Amino acid sequence: MLAAYLFALVMFLWGLAVTPVSIALAGKFRILDKPGGRKTHRSTMPRGAGIVIWSGYLLWALFLPNPGVEVRLVATGASLVFVVGYMDDMHPLPSLMRLLFHAAAALWVVYTLPVPLWQRLLLTIWITGATSAYNFIDGMDGLCLIMTLLTMLMAAVFAGSPLIWIPLSGLVFGVFAWNFPSPRTFLGDGGSTLLGYICTSHLAWNVFPSFFQHGLFFMLAALLLLGGAPVLDTLIAMTRRILTRRSPFTPDRGHAHHKLLDAGIPKPLTILVIGCVHVFMLFSGYRFLGI
Repeated sequence: MLAAYLFALVMFLWGLAVTPVSIALAGKFRILDKPGGRKTHRSTMPRGAGIVIWSGYLLWALFLPNPGVEVRLVATGASLVFVVGYMDDMHPLPSLMRLLFHAAAALWVVYTLPVPLWQRLLLTIWITGATSAYNFIDGMDGLCLIMTLLTMLMAAVFAGSPLIWIPLSGLVFGVFAWNFPSPRTFLGDGGSTLLGYICTSHLAWNVFPSFFQHGLFFMLAALLLLGGAPVLDTLIAMTRRILTRRSPFTPDRGHAHHKLLDAGIPKPLTILVIGCVHVFMLFSGYRFLGI
């Protein structure tokens, strides 16, 4: 356990110290997020902080004592997700192309799981969807990072593997200091999709033994709860778009954080409300699995 906290301190310092480098790189290569439309910020912001999380994650995976097979698998898939997202930050890619790469990365991390084929396919769909869901919810300062921190801390308590979750929490918290309450950088698509992929990929490996002897509806309910607020919000948003005959990938101001902000709710309280929903869903998911 002491090793986990030492790793967390190193990862926190990495996030804190390397984020300014990512800000400089974003400025140099014009990876910038301009205000307007559905966006809530009022000034142009660098959005390349995902490279800090990616490099920190690989550093952690390299020096982790006795990493399991899942760490190597997740690190490989995470690199694919990040590179595609970072390319999208520099020049927008088609939604379908990004989705296919996310699905390939998800399939890569679950194909060796000792579960029936249909469960592997369901987990692939879940990781693919959650990878995008963390990106969709990244529409307000600090929100995606807070969702990630809560996911990791809850997993450290209920799902075990503290040597995975606690150091990664430190890394995310180091970047969070640059993103909230006065943001100086954004995660970008490379960062937000990477966080969704890392969280759900490691979770899949943590909880898959609890899926044995259970059917489809049990797994659907468990995965919905473990996906938390990002997955729930994305499902609601995509259903609304489909019912209004729009593409489910069309961005709008219909997400939960947009609704709360438009109702005059301050940003810290908006994060608190969504965070409480997220923690409740995660706790319910672990209890549902009997963990």
